[in-house]
Amino acid sequence: MRHQPGRFYFLIEVEKDSIQSVFYYLKELNYAVFSDPTSDILDKYLPNNKDILIVKSLVTEAPTQNIKGIDTISLEKLLVDIYCDDVIFAPQQGAEMRTIFETALTKYAVNQSRMLRYASRKGKKESFTKYLNSISN
Repeated sequence: MRHQPGRFYFLIEVEKDSIQSVFYYLKELNYAVFSDPTSDILDKYLPNNKDILIVKSLVTEAPTQNIKGIDTISLEKLLVDIYCDDVIFAPQQGAEMRTIFETALTKYAVNQSRMLRYASRKGKKESFTKYLNSISN
């Protein structure tokens, strides 16, 4: 990224059936937690001085990886999520997203078929493919 975002938050993606349980558990621990927030909620209610936790549904067959016993996302998932979710990743849209993609595709071995499969699961394969083609041109 060229610009650093002014607000940081942690995304916690869980199975759809677990969202409410995880949300209330974190709320009981006094975290500033939101469940799949809209852009309006993010603009109006996110506190600036706290760690923000956002609980979302994990898309089935999302490209994840296990690092030292901890399940986390892969670069392919992150890139598709930035493209598909313009609410959570609003600061990373536009020219910033292009910079992120160009850097990632240049510096890292990105599995494009894995990205396209995940984009397909999110219902954005066609537009994502067009975006990738515009980056590589």
